[in-house]
Amino acid sequence: MSALFIETRGRGDVQFVLLHGWAMHGGVFAPLAELLEERCTLHLVDLPGHGRSHDSTISLVPPECARAIAERVPPAIWLGWSLGGVIALQAALDLPQKVRALAMLCASPCLVRALDWSCGISPEVLQQFAADLRGDHHGTLERFLALEALGSDCAQQDLRRLRSDAFAQAAPGLRALRDGLDVLERTDLRGRLPQLPCSSAWIAGRRDRLVPWQAMQWSAQACNGSFVRIEGGGHAPFIGHAPEIVAALQPLLAGGAQA
Repeated sequence: MSALFIETRGRGDVQFVLLHGWAMHGGVFAPLAELLEERCTLHLVDLPGHGRSHDSTISLVPPECARAIAERVPPAIWLGWSLGGVIALQAALDLPQKVRALAMLCASPCLVRALDWSCGISPEVLQQFAADLRGDHHGTLERFLALEALGSDCAQQDLRRLRSDAFAQAAPGLRALRDGLDVLERTDLRGRLPQLPCSSAWIAGRRDRLVPWQAMQWSAQACNGSFVRIEGGGHAPFIGHAPEIVAALQPLLAGGAQA
């Protein structure tokens, strides 16, 4: 089984694991990492099939992926963005000894709409991306990046950064991309939120077109977590609104320092 690539940088006693979103890699967090590395030791994970974990055969299925990551990092605060949030939430629920606190960044316990869940996107959106990947790999990634940037008050900056990061390394293979979409479509952890054993912060972009901020507000209430909405943020607010993200993380960082 090929190993995961995890970049460790920064200093300090606060251990912090960061998990990126679909089709990206840990380097996408650079604007946020630059603000955190003076007080935190950061572990930037490339998820299986992505970035420098391109050849990893570890499954993206959240319980398996979360356990594989947890085996390679110390007990820490975990931050997950988008797809990474699904895996971070799974880790917090299943491996409380490894996840000291949880930060969900534009990440939902249930991404797709259902009869009892209006705070999601249509499952057909993800299914169409999966269908398009086979015929136009590059073009499909471009369209997804545009959707991530859409709505942000710094959309052009977000898109340039996302595009640069997405294609800075070998693009994920078709299997990894389809597996990631499958995780996003099928995962529903709403029912387990009241069992979340650690402190949590739910940080949303008000203009996010993929994860409605209402989904994150509901989730924070379900697990007694904190909720912060970045007013000008889209789906990737850590690019243009990194200081606001750090401010929203302060209670978790203070707790991590005490631990």
